[in-house]
Amino acid sequence: MQTVLISGGGIAGSALAWLLRRRGFAPTVVERAPGLRRGGQAVDIRGVALDVVDRMGLLAQARQVRTRMRGMSLLDADGSEIERSTEATYSSGRLDSDDIELLREDLVQMLYERTRDDVEYVFGDSITALEQDEREARVHFAQAAPRTFDLVVGADGLHSAVRRLVFGPEEDFTHHLGSYVSVFSADNFLGLDNWQVWLRDGDAGFGIMPVRDNSELRIAFGFRSEPLDGDHRDSDSLRQTVADRLASLRWEATRLAKAAWEAPDFFCDAMAQIRMERWSHGRTVLLGDAGYCASPLSGQGTSLALAGAHVLADALGQAGGDHGAAFARYEDRMRHFVTLNQALATENPGGPAAEESVTRAKNALSLDR
Repeated sequence: MQTVLISGGGIAGSALAWLLRRRGFAPTVVERAPGLRRGGQAVDIRGVALDVVDRMGLLAQARQVRTRMRGMSLLDADGSEIERSTEATYSSGRLDSDDIELLREDLVQMLYERTRDDVEYVFGDSITALEQDEREARVHFAQAAPRTFDLVVGADGLHSAVRRLVFGPEEDFTHHLGSYVSVFSADNFLGLDNWQVWLRDGDAGFGIMPVRDNSELRIAFGFRSEPLDGDHRDSDSLRQTVADRLASLRWEATRLAKAAWEAPDFFCDAMAQIRMERWSHGRTVLLGDAGYCASPLSGQGTSLALAGAHVLADALGQAGGDHGAAFARYEDRMRHFVTLNQALATENPGGPAAEESVTRAKNALSLDR
């Protein structure tokens, strides 16, 4: 039985763990956080990714916890409504679509519950060094003793440690898209009832949606900026930056800035894409944002993660132990799909991609090829 170390316990890593276990592999998931990561934005399962979730037996459960938006309002800088829609929202697209919008934490929880009984999870640890040869990969950890595995998968996001250790510095592959996004939760101080509000004021703007039966808000705040100095994990510095930017707005600035400071699930990072000529080297391969982040501007990060996990697991399952052939097949099948979905992020700067572009991109892969 081949052993596979998966770095990252998010959507991509947990989905791959389940898919590999079903194909006779022995996956281990190592996650830097001490437990499942909470918070985050609502994510979309679209097109071919719906088929992946269906094959995992999670489609009905995903539909049960999907968001139930009735529509959205567009506001001017003073908070006055200038437009509304009961047909679509910026976060999920058309409300009558078969696509599913749900909270990231709910999808991660579902995947974890499906895998935890027969997949080894190691929380609160991370990979610090990796050596590989024709026989095995030897992995060093921040906390645990070194271990050997047959294969290593980097599913550890935009700032992937696996990518840095095996392929080189992050800046060699990161393409900054000129802005940042911050996501955090707050009490529903606006009294929103399954209704989103979106506002743009100069180089900044936000979308706010109620969740958890309208008891809570998820706030996604974006602002134009060149790459910021400092560590992307320096939460205090990022909170200060976000609070300062929010304070300059004209509508609800005080309460939004206060929420950013107080949120236990505060997140902020660059809108950026990862573009690489190859996603594998030796016994190591990259999955999801680690290898081909499309950025939240694409709306397709979750679908890329789920589809990539299925294609990679399928390729490994059919390769008869030849990981080189499996990785080549994975890259060959995913490359066009990734290219189309990354293009969604830059098609319409400042707004969503055209509906026909999203439809083409989300369906541009067959799971049974």
